[in-house]
Amino acid sequence: MNTAIETNPFIDRLPPHLKQFIKPQNYNDYSPINQAVWRYVMRKNVSYLSQVAHESYLNGLQKTGISIDAIPSMYGMNRILKDIGWAAVAVDGFIPPNAFMEFQAYKVLVIASDIRQLENMEYTPAPDIIHEAAGHAPIIANPDYAEYLRRFGEIGSKAILSSHDNAMYEAVRSLSILKEASDSSQDAIDNAEALVNTLQNKKVPLSEMAKIRNLHWWTVEYGLIGTLNDPKIYGAGLLSSIGESKWCMTNEVEKRLYSIDAAEIEFDITKPQPQLFVTPDFAYLMEVLEEFSNTMAMRKGGFRGLQKLIDSKKIGSIELNTGLQISGVFTEMITDEDNNVVFFKTEGPTALANREKELIGHGKDANPNGFSSPIGKLKGISLAIEDMGPRDLKAYNFYDGKRISIEYESGITIEGLNVTGIRNVYGKLILIEFEDCTVMYKNKMLFSPEQGTFRLAVGSSIISAFAGSADFRSFNNLYHVSSTETVKQDIDNTTQELEKLYEQVRQLRDENTFNSKLIEAIFINLQKQHPTDWLLSLELYELLSTDDNYDLKTRVLNHLNTISSNRPKIAHLITDGIALINEHVTH
Repeated sequence: MNTAIETNPFIDRLPPHLKQFIKPQNYNDYSPINQAVWRYVMRKNVSYLSQVAHESYLNGLQKTGISIDAIPSMYGMNRILKDIGWAAVAVDGFIPPNAFMEFQAYKVLVIASDIRQLENMEYTPAPDIIHEAAGHAPIIANPDYAEYLRRFGEIGSKAILSSHDNAMYEAVRSLSILKEASDSSQDAIDNAEALVNTLQNKKVPLSEMAKIRNLHWWTVEYGLIGTLNDPKIYGAGLLSSIGESKWCMTNEVEKRLYSIDAAEIEFDITKPQPQLFVTPDFAYLMEVLEEFSNTMAMRKGGFRGLQKLIDSKKIGSIELNTGLQISGVFTEMITDEDNNVVFFKTEGPTALANREKELIGHGKDANPNGFSSPIGKLKGISLAIEDMGPRDLKAYNFYDGKRISIEYESGITIEGLNVTGIRNVYGKLILIEFEDCTVMYKNKMLFSPEQGTFRLAVGSSIISAFAGSADFRSFNNLYHVSSTETVKQDIDNTTQELEKLYEQVRQLRDENTFNSKLIEAIFINLQKQHPTDWLLSLELYELLSTDDNYDLKTRVLNHLNTISSNRPKIAHLITDGIALINEHVTH
């Protein structure tokens, strides 16, 4: 099967800071057991979900080219997704939340291409291809939901994280990798779980990202749609979990009407959810999202927005009322008695932009050591700098090539050689450059001539603050790529032999051939060498289901019953599998 990702315009337009997360799917790495796990889960899901999932689910499986019998290839998915205006890329497990959201904004599904182990068939805390491809992809065939997902990504990518969010992300990523790695020690898993629990139990204020991730969890991942008395499933976490998709429909799970209040309800990825939220329709999801976005710093700005950026210690942006946008790592601010920001500072590479487009000559290379500037109103002058026309500028001695001394109402003073000014598309000043410049505030030097050219950000207030860069081209390293990588499983000799048996059965099914002697030989080998494996025995029983070899069929069924008795935790999977086969035979 072709493993390449077919060119898709939605992938081609991704910025470099997102493309760094994309990895090859390596389709040939999927083992026969992986394929059997996919097939079992999908057959089980489709059988059950046809009754409880939103109508878009089954239609979407067909539209997105997702097969029940084989793990989908990115090549095939992208060829078909292109027709509904989306794309899909493979990544390594969890990626930073802002990056995940931004992929959605570009209408690209992020798919963790690994697949859960047989032991974690019902649920895995790690993102995998069953969750991503079989859970997320089908529903985006619904236009209303697809637009909600895109808009959510657009808004979510601007949400500001806290340092606690960063620590939580790394801890959850590590735990999910350990739980899916077959050679992980129980001590290592326990320690990772303890760290996640410690972080979850910390009483810290919820950041914007924490709140919007809650909304994402209770809708995109674990959402129900319809009425409280008759809800249907549309959340990918439920659609991809054969355990929770049944559990969520019982009365043991509280059903609540979805509202903005869900932003305050946190979740635990290691446990079934005690409550779920029901939206009447997909359009209502958009209403709540817009209601939440009005509470975010990107809409409100001000000192609170800037403080969030300072606390995040990540690249973020502010926009002044003049339209000037500053992107970098913010470290400091000064406020007046009314909590208006009168000075801000970044450290490290900083880029300036207007209308999401970097100002020529004012990218991070022009400001490698940070950027700082006072903002506000000038003392004794009723007219703001940004509102001054050429005559006003001359009247207040704003001459290019002349020394100038100005004072803000905050008490900040600037004295230096006025070199030039930069204007926006409307002809208004947004930036003034000074040489030999000194900036002072209460006997504290904020900028000295030795620091080089001083660039004054023209503006009186911060109207927006958001995560990331105003112009996505300004920073290639916008998101940190975690050093914790998904563990590649080592396959021992016993497992290799078992894989060969799975492959033989798969070939028999694909070729639609029946070989009673070969089936019996596989079964005898399975009993002797792999007595606890149940899924292959189930597949053998399926092959025998339409045959008259009653003796062999009975032996396989008895073996499955023995496994059920010895392994009660997976007995229901065997029972459900047998019921599926019998149901198929009767039809």
